[in-house]
Amino acid sequence: MAATARIRLLASCYISPALYRAAPRHMRGQSVPHWVLAFKPFDVMLQWEPGSGAYSLLLRDSGSLLVPGPRSMCTLSTTLGSGADEDEIERIRREFEDAKRNYLSIPAAMKDMPKMDPQGLAVCSSRPLCPCLGMSGDGLTFAGLASWVSGIYVNKNVKLDDLQVYGFDYDYTLSHYSDHLQCLIYDLAKKHLVDEFKYPESCLQYEYDRRFPVRGLYYDKLKGCLVKLDFFGSIEPDGCFFGRRKLSPTEIKELYGTRHIGRDQVRQLVGLMDVFCFSEACLIADIVQHFVDAKLEFDAPYIYEDVNKAIQHVHRSGLVHRKVLAEPQKFLIKNSQVFRFLKTLREKGKKLFLLTNSPFYFVDGGMSYLLEDQHFDGNSWRELFDVVIAQANKPTFYNSDHPFRVYDTEKDTLAFTAVDKFLPSEVYYHGCLKSFLQITKWRGPEVGSLKFEPQKVIYFGDHLLSDLRGPSKAGWRTAAVIRELEDEIGIQNGDSYRFQQAKLSIIHDLLGKVHATVVSTEKGQVYRALLDELNAERHQCRSGMRNLFNSSFGATFLTDTGKESSFAYHIHQYADIYTSKLENFLSHAPESWLHPPHDIKIMPHNAKVA
Repeated sequence: MAATARIRLLASCYISPALYRAAPRHMRGQSVPHWVLAFKPFDVMLQWEPGSGAYSLLLRDSGSLLVPGPRSMCTLSTTLGSGADEDEIERIRREFEDAKRNYLSIPAAMKDMPKMDPQGLAVCSSRPLCPCLGMSGDGLTFAGLASWVSGIYVNKNVKLDDLQVYGFDYDYTLSHYSDHLQCLIYDLAKKHLVDEFKYPESCLQYEYDRRFPVRGLYYDKLKGCLVKLDFFGSIEPDGCFFGRRKLSPTEIKELYGTRHIGRDQVRQLVGLMDVFCFSEACLIADIVQHFVDAKLEFDAPYIYEDVNKAIQHVHRSGLVHRKVLAEPQKFLIKNSQVFRFLKTLREKGKKLFLLTNSPFYFVDGGMSYLLEDQHFDGNSWRELFDVVIAQANKPTFYNSDHPFRVYDTEKDTLAFTAVDKFLPSEVYYHGCLKSFLQITKWRGPEVGSLKFEPQKVIYFGDHLLSDLRGPSKAGWRTAAVIRELEDEIGIQNGDSYRFQQAKLSIIHDLLGKVHATVVSTEKGQVYRALLDELNAERHQCRSGMRNLFNSSFGATFLTDTGKESSFAYHIHQYADIYTSKLENFLSHAPESWLHPPHDIKIMPHNAKVA
C-alpha cells in the first residue's frame, strides 16, 4: 500500500479513551507502540486536546498506522490540511499513466474475461424444478437435468409442453428481407412527399442510409428530434439528433431541461420499434435536415405527420408489395429452417395460426417463393396453418370489436356472412381478439378466477408494441424475434469491443477514486485537470464501443453508458422469450421447460459465462 493511501486510511481511524489508557503511561504523548497498530506508514502520536475533548493525531516520517475504527477523527483534516488529498490525486494520476502504458497487455488478459453466451441462457429441463432449492421434483440436482437451448433467452418461465397453439406474424418473423426493402420504402415515400404533399423537389436527392437508424428510437413530434432512451427513460448523452446533426449534452439540457423524459413529454414521443421503421426514421431525419440547410421554416409535428402518411401510403396502396413480388429474389431471404420448424410443430400435433397486417396476396406470394423448394403433403403452404388471418390491423385487433370477414382469394372480395368457425381452407380478414378466442377457445388464464388454467398459446412477432403487447395482456405467452440480437452478441464477444470495455472499466475505477477525493478550492486545478483527462478517455472508449454497432446510435440493446436501452425495457416487459431466429427452437425437446437464469435481473443475454 502506497504511503499516500495509508495516510488516507488514517482518516477512518478512531482512538477511544480506553485504548489510550491501555497504553503504558510512559508512552502517552509519544509514538504509539507497534502492538497497538496495524500498519506503518508514519509515526502516530496521541495528544489530548482539552478544549475539544478529543485526541488529535500527530504524524512523523516513520511509525505505524492505527487499526481502523468505526468513525474518523475530525482533527485529522486540520492536522494534514488538503495536502493528503493532493497527494492522492497525484497517486491516481500515476495509476492512470501506468494504465495507459499497460493497455497493450489487455488482449492477453481478455482470455480470462467472461463472454456473453451466444447459445442462449434459457435453462431447459424436462420436469418441474423447485424454484427455491434449484432441484427437480424427484430430488435430482438442477445441473443434472439442465441443458442450454441454442440462442433462446427467457424473461419468464415457459412450459413448452403446455403450449398447444403457435401463432406467427409474417413480416420479419416468418419472412426476412434484404436491405433493398428499406431503400425501396424510403424512395417510394420520398417520391410521395414530393408528388402529393408538394415538398421541394430537392428532397429527392437524399438516399436511405442503412448505417444511421437502429431499432427502438423515438421521434419527438414537438421538438423534431430522434432520441434513444435508456431503460429508465433518460436520453442517451450521444443519442439525440436534430435532423442528421447530433446534439451535445449541453444542447439536450437546453432543449429538454434534463435528460430524463417526464410523463408529460412521453405523450409527444412516437416509438419506432420494428425494422420497417428504419426507413421512416431516416426519412424524417433527412427531411428535417433539408429544411434546416435550406433555412426554411417548418413545424416539427407536420414533418412527422407527412412522413408517416407517406410511409403508410406506400404500404396500404400496395406499391411496396407489388415491387417485392415482382423481384422476390432481390428482397426476400430464403430460409429452409423456418419451414422445418413449422413442419416439426405440425408433426408434434401443435395448432398453428398466421396473424398479419399484410394483405393476403402479398403473404401468399412471399410464402410461395420462400418455400418453393420444399415439399408439402398438400398443395400449398397454407396446409401448415389451421387459421390464416390477413389485414388484421394490429394493434387495434387486440382491443376492438371488429368482425371477421371471409376473404375470397379468387375474386379478391369479402363475404358478408358471419364467421362462427375457422376453416383451414379459408382466409380471413380483420377481426378482433375477443371473437378469435370465442371461436377457437384458445385461451390463456381464466380471468377473474383464483385457479388459472395453463397458458396454451404463444405468439411470435417482431414489433414489441403492435405484435406482442396485446397478446401479453391477453394472457398469451409471447416470443420476440429480434434479428439484430445475434450480431450484437457477436460484436460484444469480439476482441475490439472487449478491449474497449476493459479500458472503460479501468477508467471508471479511477474516476470513482477521484470523485471520492476532496480537494480544497485553491489547490483544485490538478484535480480538475485529471478529471477532465479521465472523462475524455471515457468518452473515447464509449465512442469506440458505439461505433462497432452503429456510429450514430450505438447498440440496440445497450446505451453507451452500459445501461439497458428503452428497447430492452420493452422486451423485458412484453416478451416472455426472445431470440434472433425461429429455427433456434429446433434444438429443444417438446416437453421442455424454459427458465431464466436465477442470477439475471434484467436482460438474460447480458450475463457472462466462463
